Amino acid sequence: MKTKTFLSIKVLTLFSFIFLLNSCTDLDEVFLDEIPGNTVSDPAGSLAAAYDRLGDGTFTDHGAIFAMQEYTTDEAILPTRGSDWGDGGKWRDMHEFTWSSSNSIIVGNWDLLTNGITRCITAIQSAEQSSVPEKKLFAAEAKALLAFYTYTTLDLYGQAPYKDPMDPKATLQILKADTQIDKLITDVEALLPDLADIGTQRTHHGRFTKQAGYAFLATMYLNRAVFKDRYNPASSFNFNEPAVSGTGTDMDRVIYYTSLLIDSGKYSLESDFFKNFARNNENGKELIFAITQKIDYIRNGSNSFAYVSMERNQRASAANRGTNAACITPEFYASWAGNHDDPRFEQHYQYADGTWFMNDGTDVSVPATDIVPKSANLPWFHFNRGIQAGLQYGPILLPSGSLEMIGNRIKVSPLFMEKSTGTRMNFTPTLTFADPNKSVFAQNEINQGARVFKYEFDPEGGNGNSNVDIPLFRLGGVYAMRAEAYFRKGSTGLAMDDLNKLRTSRTRESLFANAPGKALTSLDAEQLYKELGFELYWELQRRPESIRFGKFDLAGTAKAASQPFRRAFPIPQTVIDQKVFKQNQGYN
Repeated sequence: MKTKTFLSIKVLTLFSFIFLLNSCTDLDEVFLDEIPGNTVSDPAGSLAAAYDRLGDGTFTDHGAIFAMQEYTTDEAILPTRGSDWGDGGKWRDMHEFTWSSSNSIIVGNWDLLTNGITRCITAIQSAEQSSVPEKKLFAAEAKALLAFYTYTTLDLYGQAPYKDPMDPKATLQILKADTQIDKLITDVEALLPDLADIGTQRTHHGRFTKQAGYAFLATMYLNRAVFKDRYNPASSFNFNEPAVSGTGTDMDRVIYYTSLLIDSGKYSLESDFFKNFARNNENGKELIFAITQKIDYIRNGSNSFAYVSMERNQRASAANRGTNAACITPEFYASWAGNHDDPRFEQHYQYADGTWFMNDGTDVSVPATDIVPKSANLPWFHFNRGIQAGLQYGPILLPSGSLEMIGNRIKVSPLFMEKSTGTRMNFTPTLTFADPNKSVFAQNEINQGARVFKYEFDPEGGNGNSNVDIPLFRLGGVYAMRAEAYFRKGSTGLAMDDLNKLRTSRTRESLFANAPGKALTSLDAEQLYKELGFELYWELQRRPESIRFGKFDLAGTAKAASQPFRRAFPIPQTVIDQKVFKQNQGYN
């Protein structure tokens, strides 16, 4: 089988090299021929192409990996909203667990991930056959990226393709999650000496460094038990199995690698939680491995994680709007009960003149002094961050194409739904479907669902573009992993210490006197599961979390109880038809 590629000729401009090396270069362009079997002569260009697959939709678009890791869980849902978001039922399939091997999300993500695998194999070959001074480093990064794409493919599909990059006559191998997880771990551990410490050898959080390796290894050890026994009917995974290498159990290794990061002094928790997801987070104190995004009219980044929740009549400027798609589930909203004062739940925006956007009906206007970068002097309206519920307010777009003003200030008005103009924009935490088993709203119901404004909406360059770097591994998630590992070892006090570090290190805005989050006084498995959601919602982590905690199969909003075979997705039918892969159990 030939892995499908999306681009036979990929143009990597100067930016690719700036991204890779974070330094100037004399090269103007590299043309990368990605037809399988061809060799790329430039190792920097082929490695840049392997990195490019991370940010070219795969881990930055809500319809890609996000859809499989979030819309399938008790955290997120993308319902059909009247005349919008039907799309043949592909979004509903994700949450209702009615997907088949022909669902376009499942097929598309297989193509994206296996294309990433193909690019990494090319990059490894290119680096190993080169004589560049960075040969060893480039090869290590390419191999680490290959492990990352392969791990994600095995996580989602249970199987992944592989060919030896140094053997042109190598046959295709079919890797299986239960047996390959141990080799992935030992392979990445073997790469650690050749990976750079972050900040050395011109590296940054957009490259796979030693520190990214530590976070990745902790992730693999945390999920190793699931990989080895995915279909366990009772979800009684053996998290304390002896580790594949080193000493102790899997959870001991999670603690070891997370502690290396926590104790390194290279990272620190942001007191302002939402700085991790801001348009100027390129120097974020928590970012260990992230997808570097830049609106430069070459790469341009993706605004998808912000855009997908905003309503079409929510406008950061006269040139921007949301799309009224995804929301959180009633179950996830309810998990925050008693914790709405947690700094990670919501944050109000304050303008430079001291004006707070309250979004409660008391706002009259906000300053128009903030201007959308690189625009024709467009005023920039800032929405609040975090989870937004209830009646919504903001600027109105006039028929003239400009925002409604009061003098030289942006007027704030009650908002109504763009495609149901008599329906007040009221993000209800509850979801009321006519058929409880089908996530379908009538046109006058399209306002429902609390929304996630965790990532800053970046109005520069259009709705789809963003400068926000997308975290894959960050320090908050590392603390969460260590807390879970301590808990699974029976060290509840140490687990609670780590969770309280996350809670109390975050502070609210000055409107609330910069109050820190409140510490826990007790901890059980149910609360731990909630805490992971508080820290990591909307970050492509919920499906693995829910499987580890035995939540994935349970009934919920617009979802019946499901069978364990649904913990893996089917291999796309187009791939099965080539008679190389065998279909996963339950999908035959």
